[in-house]
Amino acid sequence: MEIGKEIKQAKFKSEHQKMLINILYTSSWLSSKHGASLKPYGISQQQYNIMRILRGQHPKPATVNLLIERMLDKNSNASRLVEKLRIKKLVERAVCSEDRRAVNVIITKKGLDLLTELDQNEDLFLINLKKLSAEEAEQINLLLDKMRD
Repeated sequence: MEIGKEIKQAKFKSEHQKMLINILYTSSWLSSKHGASLKPYGISQQQYNIMRILRGQHPKPATVNLLIERMLDKNSNASRLVEKLRIKKLVERAVCSEDRRAVNVIITKKGLDLLTELDQNEDLFLINLKKLSAEEAEQINLLLDKMRD
């Protein structure tokens, strides 16, 4: 649905303002859909993000600082998220042998298995995004990258 109809606003100051509102609204909409798809698995979007980073590092461990650098949500408390994942036995923590102030984090087999299951169900989450062709998705990616430059 067109953003003006979605939020019941007929006029915008400019196309740029309309674009900003559209991006913010769509971001919130996507976040809500993604959060709902993860809820049955008992993990948050931020926890999912950490697990994906750790899977990319696997079998090497990652420091909490590396997780912070690579997280999508820079305002998240990575240490607290790692602890919640540790309690669920999805990750393990260990003091870094090279730097005793650092903590190494590694994903467990249980964590890898959960991500495999989530990967198989990812198409359910992407169903609305698949309304766009691969070329349209590429164009949106290029435009969003350009906007952040």
